[in-house]
Parts: sequence; C-alpha cells; structure tokens
Amino acid sequence: MVLGKEIRLNRIIRKGRIVCVTLDHGVTSGPIQGIESIQNTISKVENGGATAVLVHKGVIRSITSMGNTGLIMHLSASTNLGLSPNRKMLVANVKEAIRIGADAVSVHVNVGGKEEPEMLEQLGTISSECNMWGFPCVAMMYPRGENVKNSHDPEKVAHAARLGAELGADIVKTVYTGDIDSFREVVKSCPVPIAIAGGPTTNNEEELLETVQGALNAGAIGVTFGRNIFQHKDPSKMVRALSALVIDKLTVADALKELSSSA
Repeated sequence: MVLGKEIRLNRIIRKGRIVCVTLDHGVTSGPIQGIESIQNTISKVENGGATAVLVHKGVIRSITSMGNTGLIMHLSASTNLGLSPNRKMLVANVKEAIRIGADAVSVHVNVGGKEEPEMLEQLGTISSECNMWGFPCVAMMYPRGENVKNSHDPEKVAHAARLGAELGADIVKTVYTGDIDSFREVVKSCPVPIAIAGGPTTNNEEELLETVQGALNAGAIGVTFGRNIFQHKDPSKMVRALSALVIDKLTVADALKELSSSA
C-alpha cells in the first residue's frame, strides 16, 4: 500500500535523489539579485530539471506555472534587518500548505544559540502535524549560534542532523563538513536522508561540483541550493549540471560539460 507521504515525497525527489532550489531568500534578504522576478527564476530552474523548489506561501499564490517540479512550502522566517536574525518563527502551518497545493513543508532550526528551544518546539509540533496528515517534513538543521565556533565541525553537524531526524523530519538539510570521511559519519548517524545546503555564492563551478560529488559519495541524496543556482549567470544550466551529478550519477567532468554547452 502506497501512503500519502510516500506519494508526496516522490513529487520532490527523483530516482531517490533531490535537486531542490531554495528561493525563500526574499523574506530574509529582500528581492536580491536572481530572485527579483520570482516566476522567471522558477521557470528557469524548472527548465533545468529541478526536482523541487522551496518558497514561502505568498510566492506559491503568485506562481502561474509549475510543471512537474515539486513544491516545498517553507514555514520559518526571520529577516537580516531584525535584532535576532537567527530566531526563526513559524509564519504558516501544515493545513495551509495542504490547502495551497504544496507537496511538503520545511522548518528551519539553528542549533547552538539562545533561540534554539523554541525552534526545536516548532519542529516537533510541525513534524507531528505532518505525520498526522501524511505530509513530508524537511528540517533545515544548522549548527549556528553563540555556542558554535565552527559551523562545519563534524561533531556539531552530526548532532544537528540527528536532532532533525529524532524530532520527526523525513529529510534533513544541513551543511557539508568539508570532507567525505567525516560527512559519511554524519550520514551514517542520521536515520533519515540528508541533502546538503549550498552556502554563499561561489564563482568556482568545479569546486562547487566537487563538493556535491563528495557529499554524494558520503551518502547524501542531493542538494538544496539557493544562491549558487539563482545567482548563477545561467540558472538552467547550473541545475542541469547538478542534475547530471545527483540524478544521473555522472561525473564532475560531465556536469561541467553541461555548464559549457551552447544549449
């Protein structure tokens, strides 16, 4: 028997892998370069073959076309203008995501700061609601706060990832530790699939793709990238390159060919 959650998960992943484009930055940073026209950006990444996009509820209401790309509604928010940018608050709920036509929801938790307790409570509440409705929950788990000196510390990344799984997430998004061996331990200690975050924009495409390959070799199921896709000179090509690596399991050299192609 195929359950509702499994059906919905299969809308945001492909062949067990995920290439999700996170486009929630308008809440945090405003209409930054690459997402000024959100429908145009969505069309580009959809054309590139993204398995899912992650956006806030207001953007979902404005979307005119989605095609076969999965839709994850983000429930957490803060701005970089506020006094507590690491304090993510719930601004939507699971029922709203169901009504609006999303395939999954996501919640952001920063682990290691004074705001951690309420974000843990939020994730626990949302994951319970998701379980009740057969709805996938993605947890963005970041070691970030006053008690975290190095956000890529393998021990802290493993703790954050495991925390997301323990509190009921179906997929955990977290940072890559920087090497295959340590990230393999992160993946092994997390009982649900892990996808890596993209981080700041980089102009070194080969280095970015090598990072992705390393994460995949360690057992990650894919990527949830934002600025490294929507601020790329050709977002469609970047998604195709990532899809070649993640979905088609090709090499970094093959992915680079996608970026240099004339199509």
